[in-house]
Amino acid sequence: MLVGIPQSTRPGDPLVAGTPDTVAKLIALGYEVVVETGAGEASSYPDSQYESAGARLVSAQEAWAADIVLATDAPDVSYLDRMSRGATLIARMNPAGSPELIEELSRRELTALALDAIPRISRAQSMDVRSSMANISGYRAVIEAASHFGRLFTGQVTAAGKVPPATVYVIGAGVAGLAAVGTANSMGAIVKATDVRADVAEQVQSMGAEFVEIPVRQESADGYAREMTADQANAAGVVYAREAAAADIVITTALIPGKPAPQLLDSAAVAAMKPGSVIVDLAAANGGNVAGTRPGEVVHTENGVTIIGYEDLALRLPGQASQLFGQNLVNFLKLTTPGKDGQLVLDTEDDIVRGILVTLGGAVAWPPPPIKVSAAPAAPPAPPAPPAAPEPSRPSPLRYLWAGLAAAVALWILFTAPPSMTSHFIVFMLACVVGFYVITSVTHALHTPLMSVTNAISGIIVVGAILQLSSGHLAVTILAAIALTLASINIFGGFLVTARMLSMFKRS
Repeated sequence: MLVGIPQSTRPGDPLVAGTPDTVAKLIALGYEVVVETGAGEASSYPDSQYESAGARLVSAQEAWAADIVLATDAPDVSYLDRMSRGATLIARMNPAGSPELIEELSRRELTALALDAIPRISRAQSMDVRSSMANISGYRAVIEAASHFGRLFTGQVTAAGKVPPATVYVIGAGVAGLAAVGTANSMGAIVKATDVRADVAEQVQSMGAEFVEIPVRQESADGYAREMTADQANAAGVVYAREAAAADIVITTALIPGKPAPQLLDSAAVAAMKPGSVIVDLAAANGGNVAGTRPGEVVHTENGVTIIGYEDLALRLPGQASQLFGQNLVNFLKLTTPGKDGQLVLDTEDDIVRGILVTLGGAVAWPPPPIKVSAAPAAPPAPPAPPAAPEPSRPSPLRYLWAGLAAAVALWILFTAPPSMTSHFIVFMLACVVGFYVITSVTHALHTPLMSVTNAISGIIVVGAILQLSSGHLAVTILAAIALTLASINIFGGFLVTARMLSMFKRS
């Protein structure tokens, strides 16, 4: 099948639906690719690179007449008239808000696939054009804010004094919001972020930002945010206004598919912000999250706040945006070209294909059946009941007998010993206490070498035992011999263990 990549029909749009890199990948899937002359020039992809990748350069008429047309956005009706009946159009279409477009596609018996309707399931992440463009927009939002802020993002200590870091507050921790968080954090700013979904708190914190709680909780069933009730919006607005007043830069990212963007900061919240603050409203094209946003313009309020309302920040990084857009298309065509033979196969049983299918050979297929892609985390299963603890066995009476006997012997020795030995008993007890705390404070990995060394100290006992062997008292001589034997075992055993331990670290 022939794949056509025309130039964008939207005025001022530099993006192209395929780059030389993605064209080569489409050819590897078995497709023949034609590219409209000059289609990639605005994204810094000259025609020569497309030819080197294996594509043919053609006119706009030929590109739109291909079997499969890859476009960044749905074109005007005049361009649809150039398409062959039964051809396939793959582009962003906003089908939920474009009933007239769906009617025109159906009337021309075209098959249309809306890339901006990719369901948010794990298997479709590599095809999600919205996420790709949002990622770029979040990054670019911080760059735009920095260019209008007029001060440093990172804190510094200079000869002229200390410079505090900027504070960035991001409302909405979706793809765009997290991209903004990461970019602002990498530039040295103090970053805070808020989202109605509590499960993104860990993602925000993992990127070095502080997650600001709001008294609203939502769990999305389709991967996108839902509209708040009036009470929820008022409760969240209090937090938004408070944090915005303390921030230097605010980036808003809230969008609800098929509906106008919700207002997060009203005129009073903007008026309470510091002079010199900057707001980047990523929802400007859908009406804006901020009171005073003008789509496509930069507004300066009376209290010195700058509101940036550029409609599509991804257009300001056209080379990168085109590459990611084209790769999303390649990933989708890999799914729908199972034989890698250049034949498009649309399996309507596949959740991804069915989720973005607008028309099929003229038959209207929109809206698709709902796909539940996420839900509130299920409550963890109750831990199994611990087994009943066995009744403790009663200690044998002999245990108490032996303990009492040992205590009696110790007391007898203590009270019958000569007064001159009192100091020795005190030293013995102190040595026991000190030894206990020293040994228990040493990590387990060092117990073996520690005991090897301490056993060698038994040499003192050997010296004492040798001196007592010639005492002339039979009992003393027997005890000295026993002490000499046991201490010698300790000494030579300690050296043997140490030698074996050291041999582990020697090269063979």
